[in-house]
Amino acid sequence: MTYTIAIVEDDPDQRHNYCAAMEKKGFTVNAYADRLSAQQGMADQTPDLVILDIMLGHEVDAGFQLCRDLLASNPTLPVLFLTERIDEIDQISGLRLGAWDYQPKPISLAFLAERVASLLRLKEIRLNPEGSRLQKSKQIGQLNIQEDAMVISWRGKVLDLTLTEFRLLARLVRSPGHATAYETMMKATIQQYVTNNTINTHMRNIRRKFTTIDPTFDCIHNEYGFGYRWVNG
Repeated sequence: MTYTIAIVEDDPDQRHNYCAAMEKKGFTVNAYADRLSAQQGMADQTPDLVILDIMLGHEVDAGFQLCRDLLASNPTLPVLFLTERIDEIDQISGLRLGAWDYQPKPISLAFLAERVASLLRLKEIRLNPEGSRLQKSKQIGQLNIQEDAMVISWRGKVLDLTLTEFRLLARLVRSPGHATAYETMMKATIQQYVTNNTINTHMRNIRRKFTTIDPTFDCIHNEYGFGYRWVNG
């Protein structure tokens, strides 16, 4: 299956490099230099994944607006922010909008291509959860983890987690009943420039996704100033 990647980047050299990296990986690429052309192009052809800068031309928050619009019409679309804006507030804003990943510039093109491939694998698993259940799994109370498939289920229902959320939750439940430090959770994200508040935002999102399935969920406890604890349910 050939995937289509949309790249929204106003710098022509960076746009060219990202396109070349994606095409080398075997993806079809549609590239855009501004928000309006991206909106029009993706309205005609919905991509399988979007790589998105935040500041596009004179629009300082164009990427945030575009992400909001895209996910409003296609909630399962993976969006990867790739930007020089690494302030904590920007990362939190991107996560709250529903982005699957947030990466800082500059970035290794090989790493970017592998990151995109991982997100696409995760998307396919979500679209076909039945197939993923055939893989080896680990049961922790009412929680089921399929490491290879990057799928976590609660009471038999698959959680709609991003790749980073999966890694955080999988690390947290590795030691049920024991507190996991912020520093340990930061390492689990495999991302740069992660702060305590970034982890807190991820954990709020994870809790919300649990309570969507189970309103009585109460297994993630915050250890103030230290980290989080998973208490078996």
